[in-house]
Amino acid sequence: MLSKDILSSVLEKALAKGADFAEVYVEEKLTSNVFCEDNKIEKINSGREKGAGIRVIKNDKTAYVYTNDLTSEGLLKAAAVANRAARCEARKVTLPINLSLKEPEFDMQFTRLPEQVDWAEKIEQVLDANQAARNIDKEIRQVTVALGDMHKRVQIANSDGEMVEDELARVRMIVNAIAVRDGQIQTGHEVAGALSGWELLEKVSLSDMATQAAQRAIAMLSARPAPTGRMPVVMHAEAGGTMIHEACGHGLEADLVQKGLSIYANKLGEEVAMQGVTVIDDATLPGQYGSFRWDDEASPAQRTVLIENGILCGYLYDRLTAGKDGVQSTGNGRRESYQDKPIPRMSNTFITSGYDEPHEIIKSTAKGLLVKKMGGGQVNTTNGDFVFDVQEGYVIENGEIKYPVKGATLTGNGPRALIDIDRVGKDLGYAIGVCGKDGQGVAVADAQPTIRIKELTVGGTFSGAGPEIKRIQRK
Repeated sequence: MLSKDILSSVLEKALAKGADFAEVYVEEKLTSNVFCEDNKIEKINSGREKGAGIRVIKNDKTAYVYTNDLTSEGLLKAAAVANRAARCEARKVTLPINLSLKEPEFDMQFTRLPEQVDWAEKIEQVLDANQAARNIDKEIRQVTVALGDMHKRVQIANSDGEMVEDELARVRMIVNAIAVRDGQIQTGHEVAGALSGWELLEKVSLSDMATQAAQRAIAMLSARPAPTGRMPVVMHAEAGGTMIHEACGHGLEADLVQKGLSIYANKLGEEVAMQGVTVIDDATLPGQYGSFRWDDEASPAQRTVLIENGILCGYLYDRLTAGKDGVQSTGNGRRESYQDKPIPRMSNTFITSGYDEPHEIIKSTAKGLLVKKMGGGQVNTTNGDFVFDVQEGYVIENGEIKYPVKGATLTGNGPRALIDIDRVGKDLGYAIGVCGKDGQGVAVADAQPTIRIKELTVGGTFSGAGPEIKRIQRK
């Protein structure tokens, strides 16, 4: 990509008038997508992006400039603009930047990079999945199937003399099936993805995903209206960790904490969840969709314990927020592309497994709701109030799963729900998505075991609308 000499010159230019910190982020990215709808391929596209972002920090203020001109002249010009934008003092700083390449702590293997798989194979996979869903029942009226992949190389260098080079690939598969009966419409949805090349198809069948989505849509046509009121809710591991990600995880990102926009501000060392509930963010998990070796600031990926046995013990930091609190970055500085500055973001966030058998949790529930698939929703990040749609839910009566229900919503408060967890299963189920924050989307995974929350409002209406509301559409 770029030589050390060029990177050093750009960093020295960015520091020329007294900045505290400077960084260059270089990215080259290949993407491709296939989209099928109405029994035909509706869209095929691919793209290549290449550019660099230059960040200058002075007195906790950030200036960020990006460019597609990767010549030495273009980068030096961008660095000068960033330096002026940061309003550095008119004094020259002579700090020779001697860059040292850092080695990753673990390896990643990609055996079939996206560009090594031809379009014909991708199209065949999509069309087979479309037909598999339609073969389930004539009541399946619409099927959409999407494949997407990304392969990128990055280079990061900063004024602390750190430099990393990395390469990674991600693959994502989505199936949506719509069933119609007597004017009633129900949807089934399946998503899979990994930090992986197309060797993912050796582990995950797109046609099987399509079959499951169609079967769910058909099953929900027979669902009864959801019960309403406050009741116990069993969140199956298959639901993934959408609730922990949205209603809890964002409140543990240090920028929101420092701005006073988190319910978890100033609560380190306090009990914020039931004893036995541990929440972790871990970017080092092999193959998980939110994993990486380096964050987008050249900090190594790591496992960060956020809540341990119910006690709040940490936040998610990037370099800037860590500096404000006088701590080390947790390796959670992430950005969507070279056009964006890094901010604290989750990677793979989950509640750890407990000791209860999942079927025993259901058996011990006299009456309640079992949630197997979550939908979209919205969260007030300031106080943790949330409302989520339930895509697939079942009534529990006398410890048995009785019948499916439709139209269910879950309304509650994230911190309160963590306190109200009274059973934690020994299983663990993941979900993936693209998490949006400050106009940037990044790949994440979230997970939880089967858990029981003593009481949530089912079928209620969320009343906490306001400027802090974050609307969620899991993709």
